[in-house]
Amino acid sequence: MNTESMWYIFINACLVNNFVLAYFLGICPFLGVSGKLDTASKMGAAVTFVMLISSMCAYGIHALLVAVNAPFLQLISYIVVIASTVQLVEMFIRKMSPALFRALGIFLPLITTNCAILGLALFQTNKGYDFLQSLVYALGAGAGFTLALVLMAGLREQLGFTEAPKVVRGTVITLLIAGILSLTFMGFSGLGN
Repeated sequence: MNTESMWYIFINACLVNNFVLAYFLGICPFLGVSGKLDTASKMGAAVTFVMLISSMCAYGIHALLVAVNAPFLQLISYIVVIASTVQLVEMFIRKMSPALFRALGIFLPLITTNCAILGLALFQTNKGYDFLQSLVYALGAGAGFTLALVLMAGLREQLGFTEAPKVVRGTVITLLIAGILSLTFMGFSGLGN
């Protein structure tokens, strides 16, 4: 049982140990979907939703597997839950917003293999969080993921209005911005201890 406060868990997951900018998990959608602010925020919401559902399920699965003395099934169980949740989200978005479905493209089904979501399930289990702490951790991680996507998208949109030298256009400038954002988030590390 972990005795950390809810606020500490949220801030830690959102800023101090941001899944994208500190752990470098979920880089594929971070770089792929962060071209437009609107798409980035909606992808962040989808990932946050999947994180919440996966967190709840991971807590229950962990308790069940410990009760039946089968913790070795933990990883495969988490993967099945994440894949199922992503399929539900994908069907919902396809039905409710075909334009968003097309805008997210291949990155929506790739949430299934997003290591940030699997990392969330494994981290919360290793930290010994109870159910409520797990939900707060998932909300913090989702908020941090969304924050990273939105910051990157905003910067990339602003870059569209500038004339960058040819040597740094495209992927180079995107990776430079990602590195600078990561360095910036290192400044929050003092909040964690």
